[in-house]
Amino acid sequence: PQSRGTISTHSPTTRTRTTFSRTMASERKFFVGGNWKCTGTKDSIKTLVDGLKEVQFDASRVDVVVAPTFLHLSGVASQLAGSNIVVAAQNCGKHGAGAFTGSHSAQMLVDADIPWVILGHSERRSIFGETDELIGEKAGVALAAGLKLIACIGESLEEREAGDTLKVVLRQVAAYAKNISDWSSVVIAYEPVWAIGTGKTATPEDAQTVHAAIREYLAKEVSAETAAATRVIYGGSVKAANSDSLALQKDIDGFLVGGASLNAAEFGVIISAYRQKSNL
Repeated sequence: PQSRGTISTHSPTTRTRTTFSRTMASERKFFVGGNWKCTGTKDSIKTLVDGLKEVQFDASRVDVVVAPTFLHLSGVASQLAGSNIVVAAQNCGKHGAGAFTGSHSAQMLVDADIPWVILGHSERRSIFGETDELIGEKAGVALAAGLKLIACIGESLEEREAGDTLKVVLRQVAAYAKNISDWSSVVIAYEPVWAIGTGKTATPEDAQTVHAAIREYLAKEVSAETAAATRVIYGGSVKAANSDSLALQKDIDGFLVGGASLNAAEFGVIISAYRQKSNL
């Protein structure tokens, strides 16, 4: 077993891990998402959105997406109209319209012109009991409806310390892959659960190891083209102070940001990490 705080690299093998990243890293468009979780008032969100509209970035080099609560989703989309920032829902059901009190469907999001959805976040897994199987099914439904997908994966502290990081995250990727035939609208977000909201962050090298393993899995189980083109982003206490060093890793194609996305100035600095890709 691996020692505490390290990531086993025995499987998949390391020999081909960088094959795809070296040829395609500069071609994958950077992606920065902001997950606002269950936060915000009308006033605080207006202030945040006003600040976000002042952030300058090259939209040809980076996609920027923010995910407010379902209550605020359409309002934020309207406030951001005309900017280069779009919105994502934080979840959706696998069902269509019907007797599903408290839920909303992928088709409803498409009808409301919401382009993206986050699925599989660790909080949906741990708090709401969503399984790999359910999340994979929801992903298939969301993509079939026409949504773009931020597909979250990540291991707990206990799984990490047991040496099971790659076993867990690749199992989660496999559950998505079972339901996805076209990966062109999918961004994979690796978020180690032990780093979310804790102030702890995987080292750039450890994050790179996991991202490269995900890409190798896609090459083996889907196609080399999918592995080379699919964006794999990192989440887990991403902030202005560490975003540049993370972005310098070849297989880290951006971020899914939690708390720091609630500060427009700091989120703007994180967005600007896309410029680091020109140094690779």
